[in-house]
Amino acid sequence: MKLVFGSPKSHQQRRVGIPRSLVERLSARCARKGPDDLVFTSPKGGAIRLRNFRRTIFNPATQAVGLSDFTPHDLRDTAASIAISAGANVKQVQNMLGHASAAMTLDVYAGLFEDDVTALADRIDNAGADSLRTARAVVDHPSSQ
Repeated sequence: MKLVFGSPKSHQQRRVGIPRSLVERLSARCARKGPDDLVFTSPKGGAIRLRNFRRTIFNPATQAVGLSDFTPHDLRDTAASIAISAGANVKQVQNMLGHASAAMTLDVYAGLFEDDVTALADRIDNAGADSLRTARAVVDHPSSQ
């Protein structure tokens, strides 16, 4: 099987943020690497191949923590779930995952978005109060005097 390096299947580039908690570790991992070097490699320094990675590393690791039938694609779903629970909106999750539309993201992850109408009402109240405070500050202290 031949390795092909290039753009993803959509041929679209996207930016994906990483948590600050990973920056130091990832920076250390990239130290002394060139722009075309692989960040993660096989034990012999070559490209990681999915079948070998799953058989020798991924599957034993997931089984060790009690996750049976867990796949690398499940990590994508986990990342989406974490982003949603951290407050990401559907457009942010769409962009993160590279979905063609927000509708596609909602088709897959709609059940994870908060549907607590009481919490939504509280956020609307808070947003309205913040807007009123801002509007009053502008009226009380106009900057164009």
